[in-house]
Amino acid sequence: MTRELTLMAVHAHPDDEVLGTGGLLARSAAEGVRTVLVTCTNGEQGDDSGGVKPGEPGHDAEEVARRRLAELRESAALLDIGHLELLGYRDSGMDGWSTNDDPAAFANIPLEESAGRLAALMERYRPQVVVTYDENGGYGHPDHIQAHRIALAAAEQTGIPDKLYYTAIPRSGITQMFEAARAAGMDLGFDPPEDFGTPDELITSALDVSAHFEAKRDALLAHASQGENIFLLKLPEEMQKAAFSSEAFIRRLSRVEAPSREDDLFAGLR
Repeated sequence: MTRELTLMAVHAHPDDEVLGTGGLLARSAAEGVRTVLVTCTNGEQGDDSGGVKPGEPGHDAEEVARRRLAELRESAALLDIGHLELLGYRDSGMDGWSTNDDPAAFANIPLEESAGRLAALMERYRPQVVVTYDENGGYGHPDHIQAHRIALAAAEQTGIPDKLYYTAIPRSGITQMFEAARAAGMDLGFDPPEDFGTPDELITSALDVSAHFEAKRDALLAHASQGENIFLLKLPEEMQKAAFSSEAFIRRLSRVEAPSREDDLFAGLR
């Protein structure tokens, strides 16, 4: 019996689904692929109303979670995500924050528990393709690293995914974007280190998602409470189009024959 083509994206927080996989999710849905987004935490350590930061007076973690989950649902609708699954763990905060020590924080949950819950979702949806972060979580966030760990553990435990990918930001693309911003006299608020992003030679899969630029940007705008932290929204529209119109991935696992360089994560499965 033929399995329905299914994509599962495993992310740490509300809003993480957009930048690295928003185009993939929208494109897959448009192609008739069933899309499943698993969000591991409620995002309690995000900004509160008025930009109040975690740890500052007036920051209400539970209200932040409520707002961010509402934004997540709006984003999922804009990206035409078929199924949103919330694991509901507590946001661990950035690496080095005191919230890292909370026993209820996602990064501190025993792997067998959280991976077991994700494995149950894989059993339910039986995704051929799973996408998550690399072993460093992209930039070292404890929750991203934990999402990586549970995705790999659940995939190994179930043996269900045929292909597993890490999100990636091509180093050449980062360099070009910052050079263009400087040439335009723009200050993006920080200068990336030379090793920021993924070496281009490690990237196996590059997707054209330009047809879904507006959906991706609208989904990012839906996360309005965190807008101050999303520097890409400060770019002119043409630069946003350049940044949002392609997505890159590193193929970590493939049980099917697929080309060494792909423009379709379901290559070998259709």
